[in-house]
Amino acid sequence: MELEITGGGKLQVSDAIFGRDFSEPLVHQVVVSYLSGGRAGTKAQKNRSAVRGGGRKPWRQKGTGNARAGTIRSPLWRGGGVTFAAQPRDFTKKVNRKQYRSAMKAILSELVRQQRLVVVDDLNLAEPRTRLMRERLNELEFERGLLVDAEIDTNLYLGSRNLRGVHVLAADRLDPVSLVGADKVVMTRAAVEKIQEWLA
Repeated sequence: MELEITGGGKLQVSDAIFGRDFSEPLVHQVVVSYLSGGRAGTKAQKNRSAVRGGGRKPWRQKGTGNARAGTIRSPLWRGGGVTFAAQPRDFTKKVNRKQYRSAMKAILSELVRQQRLVVVDDLNLAEPRTRLMRERLNELEFERGLLVDAEIDTNLYLGSRNLRGVHVLAADRLDPVSLVGADKVVMTRAAVEKIQEWLA
């Protein structure tokens, strides 16, 4: 298939990457896996064995009129441990490399179908100016979304970092969450070629 390049010209791309069917369960699985992998999982609380103190029985078992108690660090007591204390855990969900690449292809294909993918020759700026970047994006009718280049140029990064809702990524740093969440994706010709090499 061919993708139109804004400003004139066409780019031949693989149907297997930019023209495959969309699989919502697969994309959902990969997105959940990616988000889960980003969780720190460092939350921790102390249970009754981890709280300091409570080694001595506070009073004898019978005869005091109080309810029987074996430790002052019971979860029922003030200063005691947490009943079901959270512990550090790993939230990662395994996804096979083949599944991940298939999901990326499905997302890219859906962007093409929904006309949310724009291909340009380059995103080079003469100077690292936000004004120049805004003018360039206005020509592309781009308000917010994702800019993808083969390699991030300093002028491109500095020119776009003050624009609300505009994110810049290198082609080899693409992830499913960024693609799915972008209103519009602008890719350079070099980025498309690099993605095709990766997903081939």
